[in-house]
Amino acid sequence: MRNVAPTKSNMISLKNELKFAKLGHELLDQKRNILVLELLNLVEQAVDHEEKVERALAEAYRTLEYAVLDMGKLKLYQVASAINIESNLKISQRKIMGVPLPVVDTTFEDYPPYYSLMGTSFWTDNSLGEFKAVVKVMGKLAELKISIMRLAKEVKKTIKKVNALEKIAIPDLQETVKYIENRLEENERDMVILLKMTKQRLEKKRLEISNLN
Repeated sequence: MRNVAPTKSNMISLKNELKFAKLGHELLDQKRNILVLELLNLVEQAVDHEEKVERALAEAYRTLEYAVLDMGKLKLYQVASAINIESNLKISQRKIMGVPLPVVDTTFEDYPPYYSLMGTSFWTDNSLGEFKAVVKVMGKLAELKISIMRLAKEVKKTIKKVNALEKIAIPDLQETVKYIENRLEENERDMVILLKMTKQRLEKKRLEISNLN
């Protein structure tokens, strides 16, 4: 309970503060719920994308092995060194309840032809496409994992604020307001009693004067 003078002005001020604290608690509680739902959604997506990355890597290395078997390591190395592809990562942002989350967009700039079709295997092109797919899905997975970390941090902060209002600030304000209300009621009762006693004394004094006359 706060140590404040039991006055009407303090009671009005504290009631307004209590009203504001309850509103803040309600808004923070809604924010927490929205963030938790979004966090669970992102976790589910991240699990799915981790499986996609594993499958994509497995497929990419499978096609690479076939290309090695078909062409030989030396020939494949020579062909690979001629490949001219630039990967670009464009990182933008979106916001969930004020929390900035990354959006990763992976694109490629190709400059074909990289090599002659003579003496090369179709597995080379196949493997190239598979590894490009791996890069794209890994970019999305990185986006999801960073988003999860940021949301988890914000959820933790929001929960602390909700608990502080719910368990400390609001009960303290309620207790202080109740204390002031009780003290004001006591003061009012004391004032009524005092007025009655004063009235009785005045009435007694008036009668005494009247009897003397």
